[in-house]
Amino acid sequence: MEYFVQQLVNGLTLGAIYGLIAIGYTMVYGIIGMINFAHGDIYMIGAFLSVIAFLVLGTIGFTFIPLALMVVLLITVCLTAVYGWTVERVAYRPLRGSFRLAPLISAIGMSIFLQNYVQLLQGARTKPLPPLISGGITLIESNGFTAHMSYLQIIIIVVTVILMAAFSLLIGRTALGRAQRACEQDQKMAALLGVNVDRTISLTFVMGAGLAAVAGLMVTLYYGVIDFFIGFLAGIKAFTAAVLGGIGSLPGAMLGGVLIGLIEAFWSAYFSTEYKDLAAFSVLVLVLIFRPTGLLGRPEVEKV
Repeated sequence: MEYFVQQLVNGLTLGAIYGLIAIGYTMVYGIIGMINFAHGDIYMIGAFLSVIAFLVLGTIGFTFIPLALMVVLLITVCLTAVYGWTVERVAYRPLRGSFRLAPLISAIGMSIFLQNYVQLLQGARTKPLPPLISGGITLIESNGFTAHMSYLQIIIIVVTVILMAAFSLLIGRTALGRAQRACEQDQKMAALLGVNVDRTISLTFVMGAGLAAVAGLMVTLYYGVIDFFIGFLAGIKAFTAAVLGGIGSLPGAMLGGVLIGLIEAFWSAYFSTEYKDLAAFSVLVLVLIFRPTGLLGRPEVEKV
């Protein structure tokens, strides 16, 4: 029982990170109907920016951890958002009126470019970060085994829940959310009604990049080591989470992320670690066979 609880906590933590990245995929797809395959590398850039920010603050003697975390979070989100905006301007906007395969190819090219760009600037070696948040609480203890939940895991889960609630309110209750939903239904009609479609799409990319930056900072703190290739596998899994939950649905993206995280944690605990990715993708295949729209997705209605 203790081992099960420990893996449940680990799975929820990992799923929260996947969910934050998946929201960026599902927001972009919901508006322009395209998959931003460079989104995983935006998350990777957010992780590197957080490490650089921590190193700079440490160099100047800024050692008060709570305030340093807030400063690093602000810097990381703002700079990563600039990368998200740039991806939209360079890889998507010029091709928006082209055939549907062109932006997809452009996004894959942007992903490869960002990977090599970071590799050239930061090197191919892993970048470590010493643990900054220690301690935790004991959930269950018996027979010499302790189910432990660290303070960092609590922070990751709480921050994810807060961001999920905030973005749900933003999409459902604000003028920007109404503009995004209008663009999702019909961009031409939204433009005729006064919605600035270009700005709305750019802000969607910026918001998705900001969430990816938060996930990058969390991963940096959680694992303490990053490299230029972490965005590829995390991006694929987050995309899987978005499809699993129902791409285009924010709650579905978070649900899919949590499910992927739990599948990985429990498969690694009770079966072979080498096949945890196979297990996650197998579940995706099964869901797509029996429910092609995902768990919370709705079938698209073709406009005529």
